[in-house]
Amino acid sequence: MLYMEEGILFETKLGDGSSPGQDFLGKLFSAGSRLITGESIFMTHFTNQGLSKRKVSFSAPYPGKIIPVDLKQSGGRIIVQKEGFLCAALGTKISIHLNRKVGAGLVGGEGFILQKLEGDGLAFIHAGGTVIEKQLNNETLRIDTGCIVAYEPQIDFNIESSGSLKSMVFGGEGLFLATLRGTGKVWLQSMPIRKLIQRLSPMGGNVRKGNQSILGNFLER
Repeated sequence: MLYMEEGILFETKLGDGSSPGQDFLGKLFSAGSRLITGESIFMTHFTNQGLSKRKVSFSAPYPGKIIPVDLKQSGGRIIVQKEGFLCAALGTKISIHLNRKVGAGLVGGEGFILQKLEGDGLAFIHAGGTVIEKQLNNETLRIDTGCIVAYEPQIDFNIESSGSLKSMVFGGEGLFLATLRGTGKVWLQSMPIRKLIQRLSPMGGNVRKGNQSILGNFLER
């Protein structure tokens, strides 16, 4: 949460609010599944107690973009990268989606455990860099591993080699690419958090960029 206007009440709860009549064991199981996907066991619920509209604002945990997704327009469900969920309307269910394909889970950049968001309201997910939304119509999209933010569940997610042996070794794009096939929406990010960390690392390839002279790096020290 970044800020909230007067009249907003917030309360931390064990459940995600999608099953109001759920017993304690059910809430505990749901909380455990959220923990595996990178979320907290508890979730904070924000409620407007006033008589007029009030605003509450949220920010992403690292530089990037926040994407609003209308789950109703996506068939009530989308698959999101681990830790990609930010916030959602009350009634949205957050659970585990297991990537059952061994290759995609090992080298696809997203891992075996993804998040599944279900509901009929707005959900907000965050991504790094520039976000691209694409509509696939029985098409195949090849993507740099780790750059997938979310996709509709009817899309098939897999991996394939990045090309010839020479391209794999010297092309600079890695050994594998992720592939999305089918018909539906996908969301991509240009700068996943792992790449951002690599670029900003003192040992990264960008450490000397911006120096305008041979002595620039020496003089900075």
